[in-house]
Amino acid sequence: MTPIACWAAEIDLDELRSAVSKYQDVNQALADGYINPDNHCVSAEGEGLPPELGGMGIHFIHPELLKITATEPRVDGKGTHTDWMRPSVLIYEPQADGSLELVGVENLVFEAAWRESGKEEELMFNGRSWDHMADDPSTPGDEAHGFSPHYDQHVWLFRENPMGNLMPFNPAVTCEHHKH
Repeated sequence: MTPIACWAAEIDLDELRSAVSKYQDVNQALADGYINPDNHCVSAEGEGLPPELGGMGIHFIHPELLKITATEPRVDGKGTHTDWMRPSVLIYEPQADGSLELVGVENLVFEAAWRESGKEEELMFNGRSWDHMADDPSTPGDEAHGFSPHYDQHVWLFRENPMGNLMPFNPAVTCEHHKH
């Protein structure tokens, strides 16, 4: 059997934390082109998953890095951005005082764009395969969170995740204080 080729990143999490720490100030994220398109706070329960998985939080995306081409019926794009020192998504947890706390980062590449660019490699981060996300219309939740089929990888840099710092959901993150 031929081994699957992979696009593997081995990233020092302390270096990554340092590179993105300026985004602990959400105003810096906004100034650098990140946007919050829908003010949606992602929680496992809200996606039809067991509530004990916790949350992800509010995703601020960088449209230029994702090369967004459509927002309806789903967010779609041509992005194949994999530079972890400038991630395409910043993840914030809403706080009781109305502020947002940076808890993690994410990179996302659209499946069709990845294939169209000629890339066949499996995406890996520190030994973990990126998650493949595609909505299953037969379920009540939206497994792809409003996006076209894509691969993504979360990294919990500023909030300990008891399930592991590369898992998609974090039981220590909540949408409890989210204001719609």
